[in-house]
Amino acid sequence: MYKLSEIKELIKLVDSTSIQELQIENENGKLTIRKPEPKAADAAAVAQHAVFAQPAYVPAPVSVPQQTAVHTSALPAAQQLPEAKAEQADNADLHRIVSPMVGTFYAASSPGADAYVKVGDTVNEKTVVCIVEAMKLMNEIEAEVKGQIVEILVENGQLVEYGQPLFLVKR
Repeated sequence: MYKLSEIKELIKLVDSTSIQELQIENENGKLTIRKPEPKAADAAAVAQHAVFAQPAYVPAPVSVPQQTAVHTSALPAAQQLPEAKAEQADNADLHRIVSPMVGTFYAASSPGADAYVKVGDTVNEKTVVCIVEAMKLMNEIEAEVKGQIVEILVENGQLVEYGQPLFLVKR
């Protein structure tokens, strides 16, 4: 029998990697977690939104709540998510640096250290802009683009989702 917490952790793990499918089989049953295949028409949307892995099979006593997208346009401006703020700044010159995984955002390498980048800093493809901690691992996030940091969309210590915009960079 698989515990719900174990299944959720496995889903997060698959979601944060390039793995498309994970299959585990033992005496208690078989569990398959598969990322949905993007449709050609949705290619642009996939680049900007999270793709959540959903279990294809879960043993009978366990149920996993299905994750749904939140449409922020219906929320009042004060309650809009950072993704909505980034979408409103939909300027061709701006590149979004997004979180490649679910985790905790850290602007610096340690609590007393200076932030990796601040608004106005120039970055290149290899510039480390932040750390996202996931499952006790500190993952350095690189800019992957040349430009200038225009806006930091998240706060230090904030939980971030897969695909959530972290920075806006003017190319």
